[in-house]
Amino acid sequence: MKIWEDERQCYIRAAMEKNSEAENEALKAQLDAIDWSVLEQIERKETVNERGVFAPLEAVETEEIERRRDEFRELGIKAIREGKVGAVLLAGGQGTRLGLDRPKGTLNIGIHRELFLFQQLIRNLMDVTDEAGAYVPLYIMTSNINHDDTQAFFEEHSYFGYPKEYVKFFVQEMEPACDHQGRVYMESRTRVAMSPNGNGGWFGSMVNAGLLSDIRSHGIEWINVFAVDNCLQRIADPLFIGATIAYGCESGAKVVRKAAPDEKVGVLCTEDGKPSIAEYYEMTQEMATARKANGDLLYGFGVILNYVFSEKRLEEIADAHMPIHVVEKKIPYMDESGSLVKPDAPNGYKFETLVLDMVHMMADCVPYEVDRKREFAPIKNLHGVDSLDSARELMQGCGIEL
Repeated sequence: MKIWEDERQCYIRAAMEKNSEAENEALKAQLDAIDWSVLEQIERKETVNERGVFAPLEAVETEEIERRRDEFRELGIKAIREGKVGAVLLAGGQGTRLGLDRPKGTLNIGIHRELFLFQQLIRNLMDVTDEAGAYVPLYIMTSNINHDDTQAFFEEHSYFGYPKEYVKFFVQEMEPACDHQGRVYMESRTRVAMSPNGNGGWFGSMVNAGLLSDIRSHGIEWINVFAVDNCLQRIADPLFIGATIAYGCESGAKVVRKAAPDEKVGVLCTEDGKPSIAEYYEMTQEMATARKANGDLLYGFGVILNYVFSEKRLEEIADAHMPIHVVEKKIPYMDESGSLVKPDAPNGYKFETLVLDMVHMMADCVPYEVDRKREFAPIKNLHGVDSLDSARELMQGCGIEL
């Protein structure tokens, strides 16, 4: 049965009753392209979110990194020079919370000069490629909302000096949004309400965009994935990649020492004996405040969404399919009368894959400590905590001219 023939799907059917025949043909083509099995996850939403038994995971701390710097660097630089390292920038968001009606990466973070967030990230990557004397293939994940603007921005600025042939753009896949009864929302009479498939969907989106052949042609064995909003992060970091290789692990995660027991960051740990991330709201008070004999927090290292993964293992995960989380959200939609509704409270579900599951599907993971003053300056707000203001202050502290 086609979904528009299902009597429960009141929003789709109401829209189709108002549409012209041509509009309905276009809508049916969109509906046919969607994998509706995702709606079956609603019945399993509680079991997907169930967590196992958490335990601490020791990090490779800055003292050890400094002691083994030459060893880690040599391994990482060798991998980059041999073309074994790729990088993926997660840049699907708009800068709405920053007062920007454009891709977040187009934000001007300079004060006395123009310096865009994308530009700074490319500069961070080029610090490494200049050191290695070899370029790293860069894949930029956009969204259906900002794809054209992002690509045009890079073209306009000549890719900020990075070779265009080493940059590929791809669009994150979307999933339909629905109400609590599984009735799919419409955003207009001719468009289903869709949302990005979560921060764990990046590799699957790359595969479906046809980029696997490009990855294989380069001979990439390690992929460093990172988010757009941290302007200080080091990308394709030879020391980080080298440490992951030296430890013989399938993955690594950059972590920062928590500023306080209740800091709202996910913590790298183990779950049922495998690497995982405990979100801050999942941690008990006892876990959050437990300390080692030396006084350090037992669960003391927070993730910053900068990971390195074995490409071979990522392909295996893509074939195995990642868990789909059913997340309750506020979803704007068009009601049966044709009026647009902007809800004040959560009114339905979105379907997301999470990078924490990607980490948990790895055999092991190296928590790699970085100095938050030098590598962690997320820009989520204009002012206050994790803001443009705080990022600028940290950048100036690192000697970056603004």
